[in-house]
Amino acid sequence: MSSKIVMDNLKLDKHISKKFNEDLEDIKTAMLAMGGLVEKQLEDSIASVINADSKLAEHIISTENKIDEMEKDIDETCITLIARRQPAATDLRLVMAVSKTIRDLERIGDEAQKIAKMAIKLTEEGHPRGYQEVRHIGSCVRKMLRDCLDAFSRFDADSAISTMLQDEQVDKDYRTAIRETITFMMEDPRSISRSMNVLWVLKSLERVGDHAKNICEQVVYLVQGRDIDKLNDFAIYEIVF
Repeated sequence: MSSKIVMDNLKLDKHISKKFNEDLEDIKTAMLAMGGLVEKQLEDSIASVINADSKLAEHIISTENKIDEMEKDIDETCITLIARRQPAATDLRLVMAVSKTIRDLERIGDEAQKIAKMAIKLTEEGHPRGYQEVRHIGSCVRKMLRDCLDAFSRFDADSAISTMLQDEQVDKDYRTAIRETITFMMEDPRSISRSMNVLWVLKSLERVGDHAKNICEQVVYLVQGRDIDKLNDFAIYEIVF
């Protein structure tokens, strides 16, 4: 589906100024480009842990500034757009959703950098137990991130809600992994230092899920004009099923 058709389906306000329409499309495109880079950083950071690839981890750390620069540029564009165009209704929701989403993307980039730093330490210390959990939870949160960005690109509130609900399972898997890792540390005190680094990786992955959930909430607000936090569990269930 073309970008123009998607924008029409959302019923964004029509403007006399063609430039205004282009500006709205541009900030969305820029945000999705930033999301693609963050996706890659997250994928590589997880791989650097699992494969004990310190060179890949160092590359992630060295390129983190690019994500920060993208966030700054998009945010400045959003501020300028609001000041010059004074958007209202759906237009304003789009600008605000982009502005808030890039903050969550930047924080996911930060978590990817933290994971990369832990990968370097783990490479130096040797392989501890816990990589299976990193692989599993990493795969889950990568899917959440990919799906939430896809929902944003298509302005698909139903898909966003379905993706948001995946965070509950991520949290359950995270708690299980924490318990298992702590038990292992108690059984083998020599593994405490290495296992603590795995725990930090798992925590960062759990936070990625939280940020992906936040992006889903922005999609719902953008499309439906309502705060998903104010919906109860039963209402969400009805929307999805």
